[in-house]
Amino acid sequence: MIRAFCLVLFLCLPLGLAAQTADQPSGTIAVEDSATQDAAIAVRIRDILGELEGYEEVTVTVSSGIVTLRGTTVDAATAERLNELVGRVAGVVAIENEVAETTDVVARLNPAVDRFMARMQQMVALLPLATVALLAFVLVTALGVVIARLRYPWDRIAPNAFIADIYRQVIRILFLVGGVVIALDILGATALLGTILGAAGIVGLAIGFAVRDTVENFIASIMLSIRQPFRPNDTIEIEGDIGKVIRLTSRATILLSFDGNHIRIPNATVFKSRIVNYTRNDERRFLIDLGVAYDTDLARAQALALDTVRALPFVLDAPEPSVWIEELGDSAVIIKVAAWIAQHETSFLKARSEAWRLCIAAFDAEGIVMPETTLRVLGVGEVDADAPAPKPAAPAPVPEVAAQDVQATDEAALEAIVNQEREDGANEDLLNRETLREE
Repeated sequence: MIRAFCLVLFLCLPLGLAAQTADQPSGTIAVEDSATQDAAIAVRIRDILGELEGYEEVTVTVSSGIVTLRGTTVDAATAERLNELVGRVAGVVAIENEVAETTDVVARLNPAVDRFMARMQQMVALLPLATVALLAFVLVTALGVVIARLRYPWDRIAPNAFIADIYRQVIRILFLVGGVVIALDILGATALLGTILGAAGIVGLAIGFAVRDTVENFIASIMLSIRQPFRPNDTIEIEGDIGKVIRLTSRATILLSFDGNHIRIPNATVFKSRIVNYTRNDERRFLIDLGVAYDTDLARAQALALDTVRALPFVLDAPEPSVWIEELGDSAVIIKVAAWIAQHETSFLKARSEAWRLCIAAFDAEGIVMPETTLRVLGVGEVDADAPAPKPAAPAPVPEVAAQDVQATDEAALEAIVNQEREDGANEDLLNRETLREE
């Protein structure tokens, strides 16, 4: 037990000594020792402290190379610095630092007042130079504003007004940064620029994460305004929403649905989505389905449907109409008929409606049955097998049917609404008919 205690004491003793002598001078202690040497050490230390600010109240005594410091300083850091200063004096064996931090309010405030006055004097001395730096900053920034306001270069090189405005903003920012750099260089504080740019980068990164969706929409607006995948009054479909394009803003694409409602789609969604432009080509195909009974002469029914559609005045000769058997339904054979129209002059919906109506009338006139879906219940409504079957009634004569007007009047009315709304918000539109559209 005693051996263990002695071992612990032996191990801890060097640690305690190291803690006590951490700030003490190291080296060999000379054997020679005299009062003359102590006095010389004391004088040397007093001279050093006399040249430094904040040690006016510190006294120094030296005995056998051991320096004892007493008195007060303005703060604790100043008192701790004494060990470093005194330890560098030759002949010092140990340091007893008994200097305390003063509690005198006046003594504590005087250095702060002195520092404030010194800084004020420095500011007054730098005032002419700061004025020159400020003037240079104002001139460079004003030059950037003047260049950005010019219409000729930016409107000529930019595909639209939105991109031209972005160019102007970039020019303003570049000249602003240039003015700051020139002003700091005049003041000799270019090192501060790195700190400013670093802080701006961190702030910009944080803002970028916070408004990520807004930034994404803004970038998508730039790309859409350059590529122009659609134009005003184009009928397009985006993720199931169909309507006529009113305008493209810096945040969203606005459509007018065929019900007269506004559809606002974020530009980031528009840029990443599948866009169907129905107005890009004048020729557009419509499809109709006709169901005939299974015992029908299908070739005759196909020829009749094809001749009927081909005879319509609004159907184009090229591409030619076509007809085919689409599928075998539960109670009918489905015949698909396709024809093309000039959709800028002909209403797509009215043309398809007329094709359906006239094909049904032609089938009725030729006795081609278009059966309805029926269910047969066995044992109900049975008739005597020996009874004579009733004679079918003769079909009533079907009058000749003419095609109705299928002009695109509804589309024209919607276009008028879109044009009016575009005039009301012309300043917010990024679409430009003079810009090359995406191929």
